[in-house]
Amino acid sequence: VQLQASGGGLVQPGGSLTLSCAGSGFTLDYYTIGWFRQAPGKEREGVSCISSSDGSTYYADSVKGRFTISRDNVKNTVYLQMNSLKPEDTAVYYCAAARLCNVVVVQTLDFSSWGPGTLVTVSS
Repeated sequence: VQLQASGGGLVQPGGSLTLSCAGSGFTLDYYTIGWFRQAPGKEREGVSCISSSDGSTYYADSVKGRFTISRDNVKNTVYLQMNSLKPEDTAVYYCAAARLCNVVVVQTLDFSSWGPGTLVTVSS
């Protein structure tokens, strides 16, 4: 099982970007999916997650109100809609599998099966 993030790019401060997470050869709707990021020279930071059972979500304080996680089981894809982007959102973003979706999982980065990330650069 490996997940791959895509959709990164260069965006101006205040802009929006939507990242996608796809699984290779398996059905995503059976999995709780999370996003984490790593900025240059910094430690990894948990961003968000969405539950496989009831669709409940969690967001880190740093992105709450600006980012929205969602899933489309027909397209077998999980999305991270990012609005009002700030330069401090610049990072490589990864999607990964999780056992549960809650504050502990995201803050401790209790994730697995992540693959190549996608670079998001917020700059004017």
